[in-house]
Amino acid sequence: MTAPTTRNVSEREARQVAEAAREQDWRKPSFAKELFLGRFRLDLVHPHPTPAAEAVQRGEEFLAKLRDFCETKIDGARIEREAQIPDETIAGLKEIGALGMKIDTKYGGLGLTQVYYNKALALVGSASPAIGALLSAHQSIGVPQPLKLFGTQEQKDQFLPRLARTDISAFLLTEPDVGSDPARLATMAVPDGDDYVLDGVKLWTTNGVVADLLVVMARVPKSEGHKGGITAFVVEAGSDGITVENRNAFMGLRGIENGVTRFHQVRVPAANRIGPEGAGLKIALTTLNTGRLSLPAMCVGVGKWCLKIAREWSAAREQWGKPVAKHEAVGGKISFIAATTFALEAVVDLASQMADEDRNDIRIEAALAKLYGSEMGWLMADELVQIRGGRGFETAESLAARGERAVPAEQVLRDMRINRIFEGSTEIMHLLIAREAVDAHLSVAGDLIDPEKSLGDKGKAAARAGGFYARWLPKLVAGPGQVPGTYAEFGELATHLRYVERTSRKLARSTFYAMSRWQGRMETKQGFLGRIVDIGAELFAMSAACVRAQHLLTTGEHGREAHQLADVFCRQARIRVEELFARLWTNTDELDRKVVAGVLTGTYAWLEEGVIDPSGDGPWIADATPGPARKENVHRRIR
Repeated sequence: MTAPTTRNVSEREARQVAEAAREQDWRKPSFAKELFLGRFRLDLVHPHPTPAAEAVQRGEEFLAKLRDFCETKIDGARIEREAQIPDETIAGLKEIGALGMKIDTKYGGLGLTQVYYNKALALVGSASPAIGALLSAHQSIGVPQPLKLFGTQEQKDQFLPRLARTDISAFLLTEPDVGSDPARLATMAVPDGDDYVLDGVKLWTTNGVVADLLVVMARVPKSEGHKGGITAFVVEAGSDGITVENRNAFMGLRGIENGVTRFHQVRVPAANRIGPEGAGLKIALTTLNTGRLSLPAMCVGVGKWCLKIAREWSAAREQWGKPVAKHEAVGGKISFIAATTFALEAVVDLASQMADEDRNDIRIEAALAKLYGSEMGWLMADELVQIRGGRGFETAESLAARGERAVPAEQVLRDMRINRIFEGSTEIMHLLIAREAVDAHLSVAGDLIDPEKSLGDKGKAAARAGGFYARWLPKLVAGPGQVPGTYAEFGELATHLRYVERTSRKLARSTFYAMSRWQGRMETKQGFLGRIVDIGAELFAMSAACVRAQHLLTTGEHGREAHQLADVFCRQARIRVEELFARLWTNTDELDRKVVAGVLTGTYAWLEEGVIDPSGDGPWIADATPGPARKENVHRRIR
């Protein structure tokens, strides 16, 4: 019962696996999907949705308890220094119920809404990003969420009470030679009576070093009575044959419990399978629809902290006779941090509240929040380091040793860097969102560009496409954004909403033109697709910022200040949008491809001369051949 270390699959097979895992239907409206189609459906997000009073009370009570715990029981400097979260800290988190924030109260959890779960992650993540990662990996993508969505009642009764109070969970998908291409998944789950037998190696298992329960993605071979395919299982981390072979260390998040996990002849009861065989990837992607919101939530926390430090430092530090904040070169950075933090919080809160209400399909909104939050969060942390100057590059420990405030700016920069890779890299998010954004086009015209479709199929597709575009294209010519006075209830922000409406139509026209120009080659134009998605992300953020500002104005909570921040953010975002539009058609994409070809063939190898490569020896990708463990088991349970 062994599996190959890698699976050789064609590009087409890889795409088919990914496409099969997608949710194919749009049963509920989606603000972001409509935005990419040139339809500005403000009614889907305005008035801003609000949580129920009971949910607010429960959430605020826990936030107060969590804040006290963060201030008195979490020593972020110690976690950074020792590269490990103390056991007593994790035990304390269990005691206050932090493991069960998203688990229903009937299973012993706190039953928090997505809004308050995200607020809790922003709070605890500001105290220690490693703890934020631990709690997020446990609840956003670990065992609780897949069970909530796809588990049987027996599975929920068996596992959720443990997960709410005592047991830590981890999600295991990635392998040494499998990242964003799951068609190459090599870990096998072979049916054997009432069990499955797991063999394989999983890489970067966040929480895997300390986990009690695992959700594992493995390939079931097709056989009589077994559909086969990538399948999800709940696995007891202490099962015979499971070895955590390495606790990985990283640039940032030094307290994260992330490892390499080997499965050798691990028996898993069939009753622990989540959903049917072959549904594993769909389960993973559906889980991430809301799970992705945890990462931008923690980016909001970082933005708030960056703003606080920038304000305090820039007022205290004087150069050339005035505080550095008064110098335009620094002030512009502070304005960017303030405006972006406001907009990012607006994006996360809006998407989270929509997730709680479950009226809209938020798969694109959540993906945009993850993409935008990780990119803008990184920029805000980088700008804070620049504002702090040499002190931004100096460690908090060193600052304290020479008598200054221990501000961990350089640590935050290191901790934030992984967010552009975690839970789908920026590049993969661009492709994922682009696929969803053009879904309407592919559903009516996809067969036209599919080389394997017959002439008859292409003819039918042409007829469908003709009808769709005859109705759709004329609506992209004019709209409310061209009418002065539209959205007047938003005051000075109305001009930005009119811009969003006009620009969404321009974005849709650009996408249609590109599909007409490149047809089947459109999927290879990743630079173009990335810019299309980035424009959509800015428009979504502008919409969220305006809607949130108006909501705060009507509720009397910092409304005027919120309008000012939204106005500044929208003006900054509009500049970025215009630059992205210019780069849709004026870029170096084709030249870049030629240079890359030259690099890969060694044409420019002479340019690498004159340096020493300090890298050690060893293969680029570690051997993941199934078999018994050859290393000591570093798994540890926290009780």
